Amino acid sequence: VQDGDLKFPLESVKKLKELMNGNRHINPRMMVPMAHGVSLGYSPCQEKHLPEEFRPVCKREDAPLIFRRLSLAAEDDLCEICANAACAGCF
Repeated sequence: VQDGDLKFPLESVKKLKELMNGNRHINPRMMVPMAHGVSLGYSPCQEKHLPEEFRPVCKREDAPLIFRRLSLAAEDDLCEICANAACAGCF
């Protein structure tokens, strides 16, 4: 799965989605603050089971947006049927 210049294995993105979906009851300490005190939501960077290839993303300011897009790309296995433009190898 590709997000801009970043590429990740589909299985890792599915694992990320599971982590994110499993944390619907968000711990306030894991919220990501943004400018003007607005929170962008949950960040999986504190998860011990986060696949290693996502660790560099955690150092980026746009990490929450990247994680959200990747999670959406794995929604309902759209990558496997090449319905999502973010999935590499579909074209």
